[in-house]
Amino acid sequence: MKNSILILFFGLLGYASQAQDVIEVVPSPVTALKDTTYWNSEISAGLNFNQAAFSGNWKSGGVNSVAFGSIISGKANYAKEKISWDNDLEFLFGIVKNEGQGTRKAADRIFLDSKLGYKISDHWGYFTAVNFISQFADGFEYGDNGNDLLISSFLAPGFLTTSLGLEYKPNDEFALRLSPFSPRLTFVTNTEIINNVPNNYGVDPGKKVRGELLAFLVYATWKKQISENFTINSRYQMFGNYETLSFKNIDHRLDVTLVAKITSFIDVTFTSINLYDIDMDPGIQYSQALALGVLYKISNKK
Repeated sequence: MKNSILILFFGLLGYASQAQDVIEVVPSPVTALKDTTYWNSEISAGLNFNQAAFSGNWKSGGVNSVAFGSIISGKANYAKEKISWDNDLEFLFGIVKNEGQGTRKAADRIFLDSKLGYKISDHWGYFTAVNFISQFADGFEYGDNGNDLLISSFLAPGFLTTSLGLEYKPNDEFALRLSPFSPRLTFVTNTEIINNVPNNYGVDPGKKVRGELLAFLVYATWKKQISENFTINSRYQMFGNYETLSFKNIDHRLDVTLVAKITSFIDVTFTSINLYDIDMDPGIQYSQALALGVLYKISNKK
């Protein structure tokens, strides 16, 4: 009996050892990393400071002054197969304080653009987009003896433009949008503006919004890295209302930003806005700024 039990015991041990040899080790599941390769995003933030001081007996003349400027720009672009979604923002603000004068605005811009596209060939596609332009702070026409006139503020004016049409994009640097249908809303939410700007930026007296439903838009962008240390970013918009269409009533706007990198964090930035809009002024308007300061960029692409 004992011999039978021993034989059975050792037989089970042998079977167990053989079974252990064929046990398959199943690896623990690994959580898949989220695919973010379809996104191309970056954001840049810059600060600049300028100061000038002169002694009381400085014979060449001059005015003591302090100036401060800031710029934030960014993009978040998505592309997968035939679908694309491009988003751009640009915030610019600067102030200057000259001796004997109050603080004045030197630069002020809000720009937002979002476009959804569908590719139909190598270089062409359908798109729909929304675009917003305004400024942050009050703007004044400065007069003598402190007689300053308020001529602009946030959403006075402000422009919200939607568009639908075809886009031509031959490469990553240049893009052209052709939109035969591009409604636009012009906002002047500050009712005091009309006292100093009689045409009220095209908005009828007593109203805060002007709608232009039947309109077209041509929108072009060119972003070029000329060298490792020099970049050009330009943007052109042409807008026309079919109901009042004529050469003088077509709006034009050209924005140009040049960035020259001196060190990893020190840059020289030149910004320019060139504008023709008869609802603002019968002449061509322009603003320019040149600044040396710190510019820091974060990107998801190495």
